[in-house]
Amino acid sequence: MALIEKIHHVAYRCKNAKQTVEWYQKYLEMDFILAIAENEVPSTKEPDPYMHIFLDAGNGNVLAFFELPTRPEMGRDPNTPAWTQHLALKVDSVDTMMKVKARLEADGIEVIGPTDHTIFKSIYFFDPSGHRLELAANTSTPEMDKELDRVKWDMLNEWDRTKKAPEHARWMHDGKGLTTP
Repeated sequence: MALIEKIHHVAYRCKNAKQTVEWYQKYLEMDFILAIAENEVPSTKEPDPYMHIFLDAGNGNVLAFFELPTRPEMGRDPNTPAWTQHLALKVDSVDTMMKVKARLEADGIEVIGPTDHTIFKSIYFFDPSGHRLELAANTSTPEMDKELDRVKWDMLNEWDRTKKAPEHARWMHDGKGLTTP
C-alpha cells in the first residue's frame, strides 16, 4: 500500500481568479468547486491577501489557483524552457482532444498539435495566466506498455551515467514500431 492515497490538489498562481474559473469552465468543462480567501497566510501568518480557487479536473483530481494581488506580476523561470513546465491532462479519446482543439482555435487560442508521442497523442496551448497545458489521449498497446515498463530502470540508470538519451525505446521514434528482444 502506498503512503499517498492521491494528490489532494495541485496549485498554481493565476493573474485573475474569476477569469481563470470561467476559462477552465468554458474550454475544459471543469466545475468550480471551492473558493477560499484570506488576508493572512495560514501557514506563515504573513499578511498577504489571496483568493484560492479549486476546480474539479475529474475523477477526484483537483486543480487549484492563487490570485495574489499584492505581489509583483507573475513570470516564468528564465532558465527553464517554456515547453518543459506544463500540466498534462488526460482525455478519453483523440476525438475529444480534437473537439477541444477546435473550440480553442475558434476563439483565437493558438494550439500546437496534435503531436504523436507513439503511446499517446497530445495538443498544447496556454491558459490566460500563461500556464502551458497539454491534453493527452492514450494510444498505446498493452505490448508497448509492457516493454516500456521492462526498460524503465535500464533507461534511467543509463541516463544517470551519461546524460544522453538511451536507445532502449528507440522504436517510439524511429518509425519501425515495437520489436522486443
